[in-house]
Amino acid sequence: MAGKARVVKHSEEMVSNELAAKIAALLDGLPYSVTIHLFTTKGRNDAFNDAAKDVISVFSQLSNKVKFEEHGLDDELARKWNIQRSPTILLEPENYRMRWLGAPAGQEAQAFLQAILLIGNRKGALSDQSLKVMKKLDAPRDVKVFVSVTCPYCPQQVVNAIRVAVEKPEMVSLEIIDMMANQDLAVQHRVQGVPQTFANGKLIASGAQPEELFVLSLQKMEQQTHFIPDVDAEVIEKDLVIVGGGPAGLTAGIYAARSGLNVCIVERGSLGGQVATTPIVENYTGFTMVGGKALVDLMVNHALQYVQIFQNEAIMDIQPGAMFTATTNRRRFLTKAILLATGATYHRLGVPGENRLSGLGVSYCSTCDGPLFKDRSVIVVGGGNSATTEALNLHNMGVKVTLVHRRNQLSAQQYLSKQISTLGIPVLWNTEVNEIRGEDRVKEVLLHNNKSGKDTVLNVDGVFIAIGYDPETELAKKTGVELTENGFIKHDSHHRTNVPGIYSAGDVEGGFKQIVTAAGQGAEAALSIFEDLINPYWKRQAPTAGERPIGSTLT
Repeated sequence: MAGKARVVKHSEEMVSNELAAKIAALLDGLPYSVTIHLFTTKGRNDAFNDAAKDVISVFSQLSNKVKFEEHGLDDELARKWNIQRSPTILLEPENYRMRWLGAPAGQEAQAFLQAILLIGNRKGALSDQSLKVMKKLDAPRDVKVFVSVTCPYCPQQVVNAIRVAVEKPEMVSLEIIDMMANQDLAVQHRVQGVPQTFANGKLIASGAQPEELFVLSLQKMEQQTHFIPDVDAEVIEKDLVIVGGGPAGLTAGIYAARSGLNVCIVERGSLGGQVATTPIVENYTGFTMVGGKALVDLMVNHALQYVQIFQNEAIMDIQPGAMFTATTNRRRFLTKAILLATGATYHRLGVPGENRLSGLGVSYCSTCDGPLFKDRSVIVVGGGNSATTEALNLHNMGVKVTLVHRRNQLSAQQYLSKQISTLGIPVLWNTEVNEIRGEDRVKEVLLHNNKSGKDTVLNVDGVFIAIGYDPETELAKKTGVELTENGFIKHDSHHRTNVPGIYSAGDVEGGFKQIVTAAGQGAEAALSIFEDLINPYWKRQAPTAGERPIGSTLT
């Protein structure tokens, strides 16, 4: 750790005056005060100690509802609450069994603020569906969530855990563990990716989850992938439901709302899609260089001025009719039209060891997991823009990175390729990964040179895979939407699919997979939907056949 600046920006830079005023108003409105105890000892994690103090000080200075007390590890309270690590943060420990091991800086600052607000209200603010599941908990749960300050997905999982710990303090204890400040605990739990969640010592979730899936995983004590809501879920009626909160979906929401449509965006995970995990964006018009997360924040804040966003909700089923019925893990939507802007997910190698060691050295996100491999050896698999960007990001983090590419030259943009060469990042040409090996974490990879036919074994600590993306078409296939030979959604020039009333935009359509093109496609689709809802094309195409219901397939 190269000083405090690597953990958190200076406190005065953390919040703007406008944002500080909004946070202060929220804190002042809390019905209960929140006492935060920080335990540190000099000479142990000093950068994290200072960063934790800075973050807590920011909130305590904004409102007298936040009380801040500092203690040493030799303090009587440290013995009372069995505090042995520096830094350790306790939040209202007389009422809640919740501790933060590390500094809630970077991406985690927003989750820390949520913790203060939830504790100050003495409510977990869980959805009705989650509360029903929580009633089924048959034994106490000791929850541990491993995070890093650079992970954009971690705050979502942390807030899930905080909600249940606040809602059921008699049943749920919680430790939020910063991997960089507590590397021994990460090794002990065999964690090499974040976020990862344990309950009573058992891994119950890898990655971020919608709230209901988190609670169900906690109750079932194993990761859950489906949540079926009760039939009495809330019903919301819209002109347009946009599925996906990436650049395409966010832009479509703005254009649709400005056209006069009653529209909402439903996003099952983190807003921004792949952009949120992109370290630096250098080719988006108007920005010579901008962090991916910063660009996403700008897009989301803009969209929120026009459109309602339902985050952490997964649409599981769409039924046709006079209006579409879209069922999520929380509610049902009745809508005249649906825009599928579901994007794409990381493409997998499909080699032995990849799935088994995912999160144990196998990663698809250098922003999330890169800091865990500082001064260690990893490979990045791929040769396009994504792979070269990942390699450059890891190199800048102090990771010993080698690029592995199956061809004899990179397909990335010339600027990125030149940086790889200039920085002296090794490239293994004409090389493929045939197996990822290791018992409880990545130890080595079996490489095959497709030119010489020779196999070699390379010792590595991590494998970062960046070989493209697979379109998210599961929902499209369920609704009868036709796909192309390459597996993307088939559409016309107006972004219409073969199912009247269902449209597509962004990476799920294929094409260049650039932020700017996704945003443009979202705008085009929104304008097409507005025009079609005024004068439905499915009626114009079959005037003699009577009204064709929305959701029926064109022949």
